[in-house]
Amino acid sequence: MTQGRFITFEGGEGSGKSTQAHLLQQKLGEISIEAVLTREPGGSPGAEEIRHLLMRGESERWSPLSETMLLYAARADHLMRTIRPSLRRGYWVISDRFADSSHAYQGAASGVSTELLDQLDAAVVESTRPELTVILDIPADIGLKRAERRQDEEEFRLEDRFERRRLDFHERLRQGFLEVAERSPERCVVIDGLKPAEEVAALVWHAVQTRLLETE
Repeated sequence: MTQGRFITFEGGEGSGKSTQAHLLQQKLGEISIEAVLTREPGGSPGAEEIRHLLMRGESERWSPLSETMLLYAARADHLMRTIRPSLRRGYWVISDRFADSSHAYQGAASGVSTELLDQLDAAVVESTRPELTVILDIPADIGLKRAERRQDEEEFRLEDRFERRRLDFHERLRQGFLEVAERSPERCVVIDGLKPAEEVAALVWHAVQTRLLETE
């Protein structure tokens, strides 16, 4: 059995990542490719417990460094319990956020050094890197307005620490994701998240076809 493929979706709040991840899973299913849909923080029992700690409470509950260490602890469990076993079985894995989010949220937006994040990637992520990363780009103010309209009881949106941060945080976050794309153009594709969901899905599918399916 051949190794599966690893795809991640990244972007700021309200960018439509979760919707597009679901649509891609469905599209792959139409051509008989089984894809595991997962998320960060979370995606495994231990990582979901850490998610509960991270996503509740006041916006300054954790320092940027503490937040980073918790996220990488969750990522280690996610990789061990979900991502790597799925890839070994030949499944494709689609993750709503992965390590690039740490570089944008804790790095560009919160000031944790790139050197530390790179060291954590080397120790935790190792060689399990996404082959394709879709970054949905959207102005920070529009993304936050979209996020305010979400009705997601499971997430207790009003307690979401990231959404409650100031606009300048989210503007740095957006720039952080664009810098990720500039550093890794062979892996990343940036798509305008303001386009209708159907157009975004078509652009995502084009990226999957040209970068992954046509190379098999």
